[in-house]
Amino acid sequence: MDSYLIQVNGHGDHAPMRDVHLKSAGNTVSPGKIKGRKPRWAVRASEMSKKTFNPVRAIVDSMKVEPNPKKAMISLSLGDPTVFGNLPTNDEVTRAVKEVLDSGQCNGYAPSVGYQSCREAVAAYYNCPEAPLEAQDVILTSGCSQAIELALAVLANPGQNILVPRPGFSLYKTLALSMGIEVKLYNLLPEKAWEIDLEHLESLVDEKTACLIVNNPSNPCGSVFSKSHLQEILAVASRQCVPILADEIYGDMVFADCKYEPIATLSTNVPILSCGGLAKRWLVPGWRMGWILIHDRRDIFGNEIRDGLVRLSQRILGPCTLVQGALERILRRTPPEFYHNTLSILKSNADLCYAALSAIPGLQPVRPSGAMYLMVEIEMEHFPEFENDVEFTERLISEQSVFCLPATCFEYPNFFRVVITVPEEMILEACSRIQEFCEMHYQGAEGAQDLECDK
Repeated sequence: MDSYLIQVNGHGDHAPMRDVHLKSAGNTVSPGKIKGRKPRWAVRASEMSKKTFNPVRAIVDSMKVEPNPKKAMISLSLGDPTVFGNLPTNDEVTRAVKEVLDSGQCNGYAPSVGYQSCREAVAAYYNCPEAPLEAQDVILTSGCSQAIELALAVLANPGQNILVPRPGFSLYKTLALSMGIEVKLYNLLPEKAWEIDLEHLESLVDEKTACLIVNNPSNPCGSVFSKSHLQEILAVASRQCVPILADEIYGDMVFADCKYEPIATLSTNVPILSCGGLAKRWLVPGWRMGWILIHDRRDIFGNEIRDGLVRLSQRILGPCTLVQGALERILRRTPPEFYHNTLSILKSNADLCYAALSAIPGLQPVRPSGAMYLMVEIEMEHFPEFENDVEFTERLISEQSVFCLPATCFEYPNFFRVVITVPEEMILEACSRIQEFCEMHYQGAEGAQDLECDK
């Protein structure tokens, strides 16, 4: 193999670079004429970028429809509780960040896994006898979405598969496919308040299954699993020796008539990576503060998973240091009445929305128990002019200026999702318009049959 020397004509630190020659075996080679190399532009997007696909964006961006100009737009589609200003965070939360900003003590880099004091604060907040936590069990992340990404990346290799709920949050599939991980969808049952079809779930497990994702409370369903159902899920995971990735970003966001159980508090042997953050319960999604809680009482993950999470966290330099610095005060100072008031508003909106939509022929809402959402079944046989939920929701926009996400976004056609964080008067107005829309297009059994015959 030839060795190459670079000869530069010129002297000193600022030698001109225009006269650069490559010497090979005593012969001078001009730039761009190296043997075997033909210079050309060949810039291509990576395979990872090509595999990255967000079904929500793909469906919503393709809905080229204009709202009714005579009616103000009401968007019930975005899971951001801050949009309308009716659900502000608590003053103690913002004050904590202001104090850190004024102190000037958190303007530099933090360890990639987060400040030790902040990890201690999160561990103390979630620690309980049933699921003990220490600082070393906490990895701070840039929002819950990065927590899910790191958890998937440490548990699964390309070519393996993960078990994902249907309907379920679209990001699981987006992240997995970009990493070359196969997604297997297990069914949730609307007639059982969105409990998991456990038989179907277990039938999907094979030798390549890397983890089971359990989202509780649920986006998009607004469901909350009972203690007994969580124990049944753990029994499947235990039998099949499959670890759990628990998306618990809506943890404790449950209505007064329901109880939330972190799945790790019920596990005796199944190792769990629980993902959470400030976004929803503290109503600050833009602050991008999340965490992974490592529950591994039988030492099944061992050092390998812990070390893997640390290494993966080093790909970026951790979450926002200002919010980290405020984290202990946010967790310690936020008054209980703040959580109570938020949940009271969400429960009231959920009850209003459920009652109003239940009275509309052709719609079957499923009563939520927490989170910020409600799922509604469209009895498509009574709306024969629409092919599917996407067409239904498109026409709802164009005729009534009400935007709900078609549940095809969540792999569950012929439903749509309603976000219940909007002000009460908007919920009532939106439901009134949905009723008007359905009355306009609803066909009874005979009418629907006649319309089918005309096609």
